[in-house]
Amino acid sequence: MPECKRVAVLISGRGSNMAALIYAAQAPDCPYEVALVASDKPDAEGLALARAEGVATANLPPARGNRAGFEIALADAIDAAGIDYIACAGYMRILGDDFVKRYAGRIINIHPSLLPAHKGLDTHAAVLAAGEKVTGATVHHVVAELDSGPILGQVRVAVQPGDTVETLAERVRIAEHQLFPRVLAELVAAEVSPEALLTKVRALALGLPAAAEKLSHGSPGFFVEGGKFFAYFSYDHHHDGVTGLLVKASGVEEQAQLIENDPDLYYRPAYLGPSGWVGIRLDGGAVDWGHIEDWLSRSWRMSAPKRLAAMFDL
Repeated sequence: MPECKRVAVLISGRGSNMAALIYAAQAPDCPYEVALVASDKPDAEGLALARAEGVATANLPPARGNRAGFEIALADAIDAAGIDYIACAGYMRILGDDFVKRYAGRIINIHPSLLPAHKGLDTHAAVLAAGEKVTGATVHHVVAELDSGPILGQVRVAVQPGDTVETLAERVRIAEHQLFPRVLAELVAAEVSPEALLTKVRALALGLPAAAEKLSHGSPGFFVEGGKFFAYFSYDHHHDGVTGLLVKASGVEEQAQLIENDPDLYYRPAYLGPSGWVGIRLDGGAVDWGHIEDWLSRSWRMSAPKRLAAMFDL
């Protein structure tokens, strides 16, 4: 199973949704781990809970009256912890545009209504005032506009006769605790799925000159028109359980040296291994896509007609 993605959770209070994420991550098949908890309030109750569960917490300057400095320190803590995703779990402070842009596509939030209805605060009071029969919770991507990012998942909660803001909020909160871990897990799993990995490989491979794709021995293969194959995407090929990229090394000597130096990354593929091809694992955790791009370019040069390769180098 791929290495878990690292999640930072932002809270402002007791952190009940944060706790739901932490406990859900204990499941052996959960694709994420809560690696950091941070708050805009240094005395937030949830920070003590996180520390009790062995989760690191960020020591940040006060946010009030110093949003820019606070978010710079928050970003530094997130980057130092190697965070892949940020989950806002009852985080009551609006994130600045620069922060949102810096982590675009990697920040999600849970909101206690069925968005796009009832954005912002006091959602339960608004639901009751409107006489609505159903409310719920929404997990969405965070964008610059408040509570307006693409929706990732929702859960419905019935509004009962005689509900107050407090009773409705409590039931919605229970629903949130079910929804948030599931949606986060689905989001993370989708990124590291073979389909998502192939999409990224395909974009890099077909971005090279005269590159094309076709199936070869049941695997997506990438070749240079007028030349040879320079890469293959391998998923559980021959039932080896590995998702990887096969590219050309200079020969079996380099292949062996690569594997010896980093056996967690490189491997000797079946059939193509004797010809000096090397496998690069894509299922061992965070993928260095710059490294993959370099290998694809190198393998392309070894496979392209000399005239085309020379033009590419120029």
